[in-house]
Amino acid sequence: MAVFWKKNKYLDEQSLKEAYFTASQWQLVRSRYRSNRTAMFAGWILTIMILAGLFSEFLSPYPPTMAGRDKKYENGPPQIPKFWDENGFSFRPFIYGTKRERSIKTNFRWVVTEDRKDRRYLKFFVEGWQYSFIDFKWDLPGKIFDVDFKTLTFKTHLFGVDKGGIHLFGTDKSGKDIYSRTMVAIFTSLKCGVVGVLIAFFLALIIGGISGYYGGWIDQFLQMITDAIRTIPQVPLFMALAAFLPQEWSAEAVFFVIATILGFIGWPTLARRIRTHILSERSQDYILAAQLCGASSNHIIRRHLLPSFTSYIIIDLMITFPYMIRLETALSFIGLGLIEPVSSLGSLMQNVSKADVLMNYQWYFIPVLFFITFVLTVVFVGDGLRDAADPNMIKKR
Repeated sequence: MAVFWKKNKYLDEQSLKEAYFTASQWQLVRSRYRSNRTAMFAGWILTIMILAGLFSEFLSPYPPTMAGRDKKYENGPPQIPKFWDENGFSFRPFIYGTKRERSIKTNFRWVVTEDRKDRRYLKFFVEGWQYSFIDFKWDLPGKIFDVDFKTLTFKTHLFGVDKGGIHLFGTDKSGKDIYSRTMVAIFTSLKCGVVGVLIAFFLALIIGGISGYYGGWIDQFLQMITDAIRTIPQVPLFMALAAFLPQEWSAEAVFFVIATILGFIGWPTLARRIRTHILSERSQDYILAAQLCGASSNHIIRRHLLPSFTSYIIIDLMITFPYMIRLETALSFIGLGLIEPVSSLGSLMQNVSKADVLMNYQWYFIPVLFFITFVLTVVFVGDGLRDAADPNMIKKR
């Protein structure tokens, strides 16, 4: 029996070795990444946040705009569903009804109080405001380029209450639901970051690859362009854009312009790294062998040079992505980016710098926690992908 067990163990080890040496590059990357528990945990959190952003309208009981405000619950605290209180236990989660009042204790400031005798029960898959999963609207001056396309339209939402409203993260000074706005803001900032990263990645691969592979006057010319782009001050640039963009442009058009500009000014760093690596690798023996075999320059760059430093490209992309999101958030925070009625993490963070919010309305900081979590998960996932894609990384046991 022991001999049979040892034989099977030997066969298992042999099969694992064969699977390792015959696996593709992406299979090895996936295997190394799955062994990193921190990156896996961050990846699950990032996936949940992305899915929450994709299905933000379904998860939101109210529209995240001025039209969805609750005038009777302005600056209201978060409403947490309960199952029991001093009045007894309930199998259905419930919240309390509210009322607004002023008193001498609050310096005659409007304060929202709970009516613990008024139970309002949660309901799931309720009918509410209409939304579309694919909603593309482009509104520029004139009627030639106007686009308004909607499909996959629904009215069903995940939860609601039998009467009144429910605000899990509270409301702002105009009665808008912070929970609904946070869900939509995650997706808005995600879209802005993805568009900017894709544009920057595409330009960096082309310019950095050509500059590093050919060298000479082509390299000098492209590096002059790169240095010129790097010297452009970002904040004055967006201040000028905020002054010259037509006021009649829709929020979607402004969003697309900002995301595009973020991409056009974010590629020089990655292009420099690609150029440096290709300059050091283009004289290697395997590149000379490919050239002697008649391989084209495009084939050598695409199939040999770029895959040789995949880990550097991955980590740079994962660093650039939160950088794009932070830049959009910072611009929206100072009023130069996406503003009302667009919900982005930056626009939601505009009110947290006020002293009155810090003293009395601490739930305004909930979107800040989502922003911090979002950036940290992207960084941890990028670090895990970098370690998994780098063949020189040796796991310490």
